[in-house]
Amino acid sequence: MVATLERLDATFAALADPTRRAILSRLAKGEATVKELAAPFDMTQPAISKHLKVLERAGLVSRGRDAQRRPCRLEAGPLREATEWLVGYRQFWSESYERLDALLGELTEGQS
Repeated sequence: MVATLERLDATFAALADPTRRAILSRLAKGEATVKELAAPFDMTQPAISKHLKVLERAGLVSRGRDAQRRPCRLEAGPLREATEWLVGYRQFWSESYERLDALLGELTEGQS
């Protein structure tokens, strides 16, 4: 359980940064090198590498070796875990809104 919570913490911490979310969006389209990932940003390759290290520690990105290239790829497992965790809260809010709708319906009927 602790390991799962630590993975969730790492995942949400990694997702908190817009640059890292953009990197994940790019990697969802396919592998890319650090140079390719840095291209759309106004930052250096070492800065992108720091973001990639955060994503790697969270298990969201892995790096391979292909001759001279070291392509990065998306690892979606932690995203699935985060989604599963959020589903419980989605259920909570859905039920809350249903109760609110019912209450508003009763109040509206009482005014008729």
